[in-house]
Amino acid sequence: MKNANRAALSTMPSKLVRVLHMKQRVVTPPILHAAGRFRRAFVRQPRAFGSGCIAFCGRFPSENVYSFLTDARDAACVCAASLHSSIPVNIRNFSIIAHIDHGKSTLADRLLQATKAVSAREARAQLLDSMDLERERGITIKASAVTVKHTYKGEEYELNFIDTPGHVDFTYEVSRALKACEGAVLVVDSTQGVQAQTVANAYLAVAGDLTLIPVINKIDLPAADPDRVAMEVEQVFGFAAEDCIYVSAKTGEGIDELLDAICERLPAPKPSTGTKLRALVFDAKYDDYRGVVMYVRILDGHLKQGDKIRMMGTQRTFNVTEMLRYTPFPQKVKELRQAQVGSVCAGMKTLGDVRVGDTITLENDPADVALEGYEEPKQMVFCDFYPSSADELGKKSDFEQLREAIEKLHLNDASFTFETQHSEALGFGFRCGFLGLLHMDIVQERLEREGGVAIVQTAPTVSYMIDLTDGTQVEIHNPADLPDGSVIAGIREPIVKIDIICPNENIGDLMKLAESRRGVFLAQEMISTSRQILKYEVPLAEIIYDFYDKLKSVTRGYGTMDYQITSYRADKLVKVSILVNGDVVEALSLICHRDSAEQRSRVILSKLKEQIERHQFEIALQAAIGGKVIARESIKSMRKNVTAKCYGGDISRKRKLLEKQKEGKKRMKQIGSVSIPQGAFMAILDQGD
Repeated sequence: MKNANRAALSTMPSKLVRVLHMKQRVVTPPILHAAGRFRRAFVRQPRAFGSGCIAFCGRFPSENVYSFLTDARDAACVCAASLHSSIPVNIRNFSIIAHIDHGKSTLADRLLQATKAVSAREARAQLLDSMDLERERGITIKASAVTVKHTYKGEEYELNFIDTPGHVDFTYEVSRALKACEGAVLVVDSTQGVQAQTVANAYLAVAGDLTLIPVINKIDLPAADPDRVAMEVEQVFGFAAEDCIYVSAKTGEGIDELLDAICERLPAPKPSTGTKLRALVFDAKYDDYRGVVMYVRILDGHLKQGDKIRMMGTQRTFNVTEMLRYTPFPQKVKELRQAQVGSVCAGMKTLGDVRVGDTITLENDPADVALEGYEEPKQMVFCDFYPSSADELGKKSDFEQLREAIEKLHLNDASFTFETQHSEALGFGFRCGFLGLLHMDIVQERLEREGGVAIVQTAPTVSYMIDLTDGTQVEIHNPADLPDGSVIAGIREPIVKIDIICPNENIGDLMKLAESRRGVFLAQEMISTSRQILKYEVPLAEIIYDFYDKLKSVTRGYGTMDYQITSYRADKLVKVSILVNGDVVEALSLICHRDSAEQRSRVILSKLKEQIERHQFEIALQAAIGGKVIARESIKSMRKNVTAKCYGGDISRKRKLLEKQKEGKKRMKQIGSVSIPQGAFMAILDQGD
């Protein structure tokens, strides 16, 4: 224990005397003697302090002395907790989870204002959504951690909470945030009720053994029906309807009650399992001036500025140069204690020096065992990113610029993967894996905005398991990597279990939509008198592009979905190659079901015909399975009127000019190249229904 703590503890008897005087009781020598014993016991063995007090009090037969000693013990516990970091009293770590657009960010804004963390002048909508992209789209992309103070029953509580994303593609971000907490606030919209991602996020919290507080939001709206939604919460999750807290994040109604419930219902952080430092890196980003900035939660021990730390994953050592806490504005601190959350800068200039989920310990007194970390996410959607412009003399190559931007973004978003890829048509680029289509779209926009690179993106695909004739299996993420047909015994595609929550009147239309995508019906459950859950098994490739849009269209915005991969299943799958001007463009190839291959090929070629501009020569667009062409379209050439200068004369002169033009176009077709725009790569996703 530090000398300052020892000095403070030496004054504990007098502090206890003042506490007892406030209770208007007479202080006797046995009380002073007991206070001294308590102080010495705490210095020697702080963790056993509480039980030691009870045992010591049991020695005094007098009821009055026992009462005095009990008060002394309680007062000493309060003093001790503020002096020793191994007993985190009055700290609550929790996340705010909900379906998308149920009011998480607005609720976080009201919590900041209610705890006076921000003034009325500093307050603004979506305060914790720091990216312009989040504000433009109205969604949360990155989880944001913040620390505030709240007074409950005369005691000050430190609340560390994280505002999490609500879309299914960012479930990994939610799971990381939940791992750094002991509780969660489950927000449900009082006009829309329990929706798909509400259920998914709640199950994540329950799997992590977190305590949940159900909150019914938007009770100020005319269409709000909080009692009905509370009954839905009780039916789906098992919480008592009367335990739900009704709030309006817009007006601030019920916010004080929610803060009190957080202090009362959520558990305090678990006691430290040791004195050696162990800190979990739950997020990180790259700063041009500070280098790598790590967001950490202290699980054991404490961390001070100037400490020499070791990353237990990479075994690299660094000196802590700066530590910050966010309230929500960054504030420098000299020390982070157990159960506290903050950011650490240690002069890391290389992106490979840290990875999310790693454990920080002290170099001079290292921990024996690292923290569990995070489970690696399973990427579902894959596509290629290529720089769109050619390299310019004297400038950093576009490929290197794209590599640097991807590496920086990967530090901040560890849920996508990348590897170098080469295409004959597009040159060098990267094959990237994502958790979903929105995740892919967000990563592309962040690369272009934050990295300053222009990108050509190919159509997204899913992974496939290929069974070979020799009994082995290979996994491919790109149709171009499909082995020769002579060595393929079968192709297995990923199957997802999809839960659709929708109104009763849309059941028939949604069943028709799911069956048109090769869906297999599993179950149908009632949530309330007006809504149901449909459960289907659907190939992932059938839903990654426009299934969600069609779902929203059919249900007029009231339907929601959540999915998770369950298995790989064999089917009649074939590779369809797209040929442009006789050359195979692998970036446009796709794997689809044999029964729908011809129909999809015709739709793709008609879309390509609209996207590719006319050239000086005729362009043939073809779709082929192996050596068999199953569909064709032609883009007519631009024709110059070479006979316009002929004012008459013999017809043979005109024929001569036309034949000369024909020969020129023939040579041009042999050596000419076709420019394929970005829109053409996305055209192959159209299902044609």
